[in-house]
Amino acid sequence: MTVPLDILTDLDHGGRWTSLRSAGREWLWRREAPERESVSPGDPFVDAGGLEECIPTVRGTPDHGHAWSRAWSREADRDVIQSDHFTLSRTIRSTTDGAESDYVLTADAGFRFVWAAHALLDLSDRATVHIRDGASARLFPEAAPLLDQAWPKGAAWVEGHWPAPRGLRLDQLGPDDGTAVGAVVDASCCCVHDRTDRLSLALEADGQPISIALWRNLGGFPTTHPYRSTGVEPMLGRVFDLAEAGPGDAARVPASGEVRWRLTLTTNCRCVRTAV
Repeated sequence: MTVPLDILTDLDHGGRWTSLRSAGREWLWRREAPERESVSPGDPFVDAGGLEECIPTVRGTPDHGHAWSRAWSREADRDVIQSDHFTLSRTIRSTTDGAESDYVLTADAGFRFVWAAHALLDLSDRATVHIRDGASARLFPEAAPLLDQAWPKGAAWVEGHWPAPRGLRLDQLGPDDGTAVGAVVDASCCCVHDRTDRLSLALEADGQPISIALWRNLGGFPTTHPYRSTGVEPMLGRVFDLAEAGPGDAARVPASGEVRWRLTLTTNCRCVRTAV
């Protein structure tokens, strides 16, 4: 069964998606962060929840990218953000079984970037995340205390396979346990199950690296005043930090000066069976 998805965004404050609702259920997690109202480019990231457009990086500099701290504009049916190095537009539309967001980035040929639909979801401790079994996955250093093996010296990540890279089970959330885990999985689609509710997120982009990032924070972050948050994040690229991207790990603008991609959200899980 599919139901429509209703989306609200806040163009004045980074273009953030503030609501993603289906059949009375709010999917996006939010937290009180009044300081978000007055941020300027270059300010430290303020986590207000929702879905952030992170570009040209997620971690690193600038933290969570350029878009979250800038006002967007409305041009016809498009939302537009401009920075010194690129222009990004998105067109969000309802569909019969959910919603789509089409993106166009224009920049100089050769410009490299990471983009993530940094969706923080409001999920119960019984929720599960479904991605194609056996997909390659990268675990990042915050997972080190949870691994039986020692973290390789100087490694930015270690590799394994979904759903339990290096023996660390990631598809189940569970109750707060004071841990935080970041991972990037080579897949184009995932589905979240929370009791009887379903949310599918899928990404299409010709000629660009695609992945699904997971941030499973069960009260392990930040070190002072930690809170629970779960990020399920379709991504162009295969790393959180653009500065750590090797060959094939970041999106790249071709000679045309333009990159296009589509994010599709539905309330069923067909895509998990066909994701590659």
